[in-house]
Amino acid sequence: MESSNGKEAEGAMKEEKSNTHQETETVSNAEETKLGSKVGSVSNKEMYFRADKIDFKSWDVQLEKHLSRAWSRDTEEQSTRKEEWEIDLGKLDIRHVIAYGTYGAVYRGNYDGQDVAVKVLDWGEDGIATAAETASLRASFKQEVAVWHKLDHPNVTKFVGASMGTSNLKIPSKSSSSDSVNSPPSRACCVVVEYLPGGTLKKFLIRNTRKKLAFKIVIQLALDLSRGLSYLHSKKIVHRDVKTENMLLDATRTLKIADFGVARVEAQNPRDMTGETGTLGYMAPEVLDGKPYNRKCDVYSFGICLWEIYCCDMPYPDLSFAEVSSAVVRQLQLVPRVHAEENTYVWYYEMHNHLRPEIPRCCPSSLASVMRKCWDANPEKRPEMDEVVRLLEAIDTSKGGGMLPEDQSTGCLCFTPARGP
Repeated sequence: MESSNGKEAEGAMKEEKSNTHQETETVSNAEETKLGSKVGSVSNKEMYFRADKIDFKSWDVQLEKHLSRAWSRDTEEQSTRKEEWEIDLGKLDIRHVIAYGTYGAVYRGNYDGQDVAVKVLDWGEDGIATAAETASLRASFKQEVAVWHKLDHPNVTKFVGASMGTSNLKIPSKSSSSDSVNSPPSRACCVVVEYLPGGTLKKFLIRNTRKKLAFKIVIQLALDLSRGLSYLHSKKIVHRDVKTENMLLDATRTLKIADFGVARVEAQNPRDMTGETGTLGYMAPEVLDGKPYNRKCDVYSFGICLWEIYCCDMPYPDLSFAEVSSAVVRQLQLVPRVHAEENTYVWYYEMHNHLRPEIPRCCPSSLASVMRKCWDANPEKRPEMDEVVRLLEAIDTSKGGGMLPEDQSTGCLCFTPARGP
């Protein structure tokens, strides 16, 4: 009986092995038929496939689809993830335009109860800007925000927030209807900062062109600007476009630095910072000449601004772009000289003098000295901005020394000891 049971067990095992073999053979045939499309679903370690039966092309298609879905998920996550500086556009109310610029306009508005200025960067109508142009503008915008949102100083315009997309932003239309609004392109962006009612320093100086400024006001404005720049430089930030048009005044005439559109973190290696960036008339010689530069280019620009604040006038008003560029930068010029031995002319290179604004004779020597130090042709000889602050703080304003008004200017450029207020 035991023998009979053993035979039955043995028969059952053989039948099970036979069924297993048939199942394996069926799976193998099915995989070959589908050209390996389900190779990944087979876990049997003893399974083998013919290489010429595997459809590697279909693998590539499936892999590409998988990666595409993964990238899409990452993009969606990035689009929904908010930056620390991103604002809620639902709390922003734009009222009217203040000024127009190269890349957009500045509006006055209100954000969450605070009086603000809104700088809207227009990247062009949807579908018109190329991918490269859009990428470049987005990079510039991120650069400005990255610099601005971490700054905190009484002489730097306070950053409120920004938005990478303005699809929910309603801008008042230029039409006469007060209810009419425009929606900017979806790829536009905006920067929101504190509103300063005093306007730009440039406009303030233009208003005082005839009567000029008292010496105390000159030094106060100069100190505000120098302290703001000293703070930026302490944070390794180079503004790169220091000019009176980029300085704003609050209700108490406190000056604050604005517009960080071309500002950037100072490179460890000065050779990493090149290219003409800034505004003609304020640009340092090394910048105009396309040479490497550092924070000392801001010091040069400050020197020009200091002259402008004192004189309430524009530097080089009658010169063209080419004339200023060639005159500010020290350039080589070929000049003929007689060669005594051969009785012929030999051409030599000579240096041009650097063009700088003319300092009025009524300007106190202490202030004139700061101007000259700041706009020195050699960047290494220019002082650091914290040193400029100390030099300005040491100037005595009790005896006056401001620029003489135009109706009293006869003594300003001669040898008379006349001094302004």
